[in-house]
Amino acid sequence: MSLAVVFALLSLILSGVNDIVFKIYSVGGRSRGMLLFGVGLIWTLSQLGIAQIQGTPLEFNQATLSFGLMAGVFLTLSNLMLLESLGSIEVSLATTIYRLNTIGVVLLSYFLLHESFGWLKGIGISLGLIAVFFLYKSQNHQTHQKQLLLFMGVAGVASLLRASYGISSKAGFLDGADRNSMLIIISASWVVGGAIYAILREKRFRITWEKARFILISSVLIVGIVNFLMLAIEHGEASTVIPIANMSFVIALLLSVALKMEKMNMMKLGAITCAIGSILLLSQS
Repeated sequence: MSLAVVFALLSLILSGVNDIVFKIYSVGGRSRGMLLFGVGLIWTLSQLGIAQIQGTPLEFNQATLSFGLMAGVFLTLSNLMLLESLGSIEVSLATTIYRLNTIGVVLLSYFLLHESFGWLKGIGISLGLIAVFFLYKSQNHQTHQKQLLLFMGVAGVASLLRASYGISSKAGFLDGADRNSMLIIISASWVVGGAIYAILREKRFRITWEKARFILISSVLIVGIVNFLMLAIEHGEASTVIPIANMSFVIALLLSVALKMEKMNMMKLGAITCAIGSILLLSQS
């Protein structure tokens, strides 16, 4: 097993747990912006500490600044939209759509980074779309179909933005960007983006002890997620390691069922099977 795959698997596990934390936070009507603001603040401080421990000087060259800011905007927006979708639809549906950003990664990697694309990846994209269809059918008992479709669309846009984050990060590395410096720019984007969202969109900017608890837990998880994913991207092809990390929706679904947040059914089982097959095929180099 390559080092890149090991890093991707570690990111996978932490991502699945964090999706559940996001879901629990979102259904309580709490401020999404404040969560990103608080997590971004702790993440930035942690990233500075990691750079000090590693003894690596920060290097804010042109590639780091431009691609770091680009990746930061993409990741901030994608997580805000994921939180919004998790507040209204089941974990299995929102996270599977979000993690199928693999489709966007593979297509963007082919067109922008000139990475490989073959018939296996074409079948993988088809399976991913079938997985989303199965998950949608599993929700047909819901009476608010318009709301369901709306927040599926929100999760879909979040997925596209997440794919753009992965590609811009890889493009930054190819252009000589510094990893730790890029992560500090990205985490700072969460601070700014979260504050703007809380003040302008949600009309509230207040930290409570309850929010602080969620912020602390999610911060620990996200620092691990992004650092392991960045290491995976740095050591392997984006179209290979990102699909592996994106398998975290399986962890999220299993935890959601175990915590009685949703029930397993045949449609969901079929969807998860298709999604796993999709990601395995998409990760073929």
